[in-house]
Parts: sequence; structure tokens; C-alpha cells
Amino acid sequence: MKNFTYYRPLTAEQAVALLDDKWGTAELLAGGTDLLDLQKEYIAQPDKIVSLRDVRSLSGIRATPQNLTIAAGTTLAEIAAHRDVRRLFPALAAAAGDIGGPQIRNMGTLGGNLCQRNRCWYFRDEHTPCLLKGGDKCFAIDGENRYHAIFTQGHKCVIVNPSTLAPVLIALGAQADVFGPKGSRKISLAEFFHAPSSASEREHVLAPNEMVMAVTVPAAGAKNASYEVRHKQSYDWPLVQAAVAFQYDNQRAKNVRIVLGHVAPVPHVAAVAAKVLEGKEVTEATASAAGEAATEGAMPLSQNAYKVKLVAVAVKRALLTAAGHKKYWEV
Repeated sequence: MKNFTYYRPLTAEQAVALLDDKWGTAELLAGGTDLLDLQKEYIAQPDKIVSLRDVRSLSGIRATPQNLTIAAGTTLAEIAAHRDVRRLFPALAAAAGDIGGPQIRNMGTLGGNLCQRNRCWYFRDEHTPCLLKGGDKCFAIDGENRYHAIFTQGHKCVIVNPSTLAPVLIALGAQADVFGPKGSRKISLAEFFHAPSSASEREHVLAPNEMVMAVTVPAAGAKNASYEVRHKQSYDWPLVQAAVAFQYDNQRAKNVRIVLGHVAPVPHVAAVAAKVLEGKEVTEATASAAGEAATEGAMPLSQNAYKVKLVAVAVKRALLTAAGHKKYWEV
């Protein structure tokens, strides 16, 4: 690991002042569950590490009748266990509670989960000069790609966005509060993520000297659920995730949002699937139709066509769960 200078600022202003205007020279440290791995693998080699442990404004969950605000330094375990999160947003509580294992959930944070780097094995291999490390080739396109994107059209790099909270937050209409040298700004989570294709880009739209302060989720009373397909229940990344949210009016779904995770370089909004369900009752048949529609536009790689079927299943089960149907697949 490269030597670095370690800072522990007390305020967000102090933290931002320590960051640089280009990527790679300074890194924020929250839980460290991703950054330390990147440093050990020589993918991240910063000169400065800025710890956020003592920045008090980055912790806590606050609920009002209008919305729920989660500070960026709140741990995944705290989100999963919080009474108001579980009551209003079971999809978010479930997603946070399924990430990694207890050790990860008690260290990993909301901001870290949103801003983490991708998990592509070519990117994580220090000896592979992929696009995101200054090379001129995405090795996954013609290589080992069974866990990579299936919505690949227009993407030079076929990573999948690794955040499990992101699809849920997008489906719920959340926005991020961001702070930088020019002050505060708000970014819709639907516009927060970016598909990188070079070493000068990240998986999000933040500037190198900006940081996420909190995420605010409107308390709109929407039915919501998240469903993941995994190899094993814990200590594993989802193969496919579906997050759904809708309001019920006379047993008809309104304002339907369906967002897919771990299938594209950014969380994938399945607008066609949402349109299929809009105005209909959520039944086995309509949920299945929406699931099939969610696969529209998929262009799988040589080893991951299996994900197409998983998308249809995940969307169907997420919709049935949100609508309160019996989870027959758990019997």
C-alpha cells in the first residue's frame, strides 16, 4: 500500500477543503470497506485520506410527515433496523439488511454504498490495463463476463453498478444532498449515476471535491419492495435486483417505478415494464407481463444470458411482494 497522509476533519467544510479538483490524489474514508481493498490492490493510490468519522452532520436518520432524511455516514445496519425506514420503506430496509454480512453492514455507510467503485475483476486486477485505468479496452466484452451487464448498448465498459441501495432509492424518488467548494446542491438519484469509460470518470456525477451529505426520500405512501437473486443468501453480490414502487388507487397501480440493479453500468430504469403495469391490478399475470417487459433492450454478453430470465422473475416477485401477495417462492 502506498504511503499517505491521514486527516480527521471535524466539519464537512474542512473535509471538502482537503479534497483536490482531480481524481486519484485524495480519497474520502467512511467505513473503508471498499477503499482499503482498492488501496491494497493498488487501484487507489491517494496521497491523502480524509476520514469522515468525526463529521457529526454525516450521521443520523430524521423523519417528518413529508420525507425521511438519511445522513450519508449512517451505517447499513442502522438503516436496516430503523423503525421509520422499516415502516415506510420496507424495500430500503430489506436491501440494506441483505448487503454483505454483519461486519460489512456495521461498517459500510449509505454514502459509501452509493459512491463505491465497481467490482469488475478486470478493474480490480492491478495488472490489467482496462478502460477505467487508462487502457484502451474493456476486457470483459470478450472475456469472463458472466456477472457483467446485459443492458450494454452504447456502453464501452460493461461493468454493473454495484450499489444495492441505488435502485431502491431511485424507485422511491429520492434525491442526494451534495456539498462542495461552491456550496450545496441537490441531485435526483435517478441522475446521480454515470457509466464511466475512462480513468478520469467515476460511477457517479460528483466532482472530485464534492461529497454526499444525505439522501432524502419523500414519504409518498407508496407500496415498495426489493427482490434480489443471489448465488447464496449472504456475503454475496446479487446477480439481479428489482426495486419497485407504486401507489394503489382502487386496487390499481399508479405512478409505477421499476428499477433494475446489477444488470447495467448504471441502475436501469425499466420504463416499459412500468407502463405495462400502470393502471392495472397487481396480479400474477400482470406482474409476470411487467417482468417480461423489463427485459426489453437486453443485449447479453457471451456468458450472462441467464440474467435475462432472472430479470423477469425478480420484477414479478418484487411487484407481488409490494402488493402484499403471499411469497409462494419461499414455501
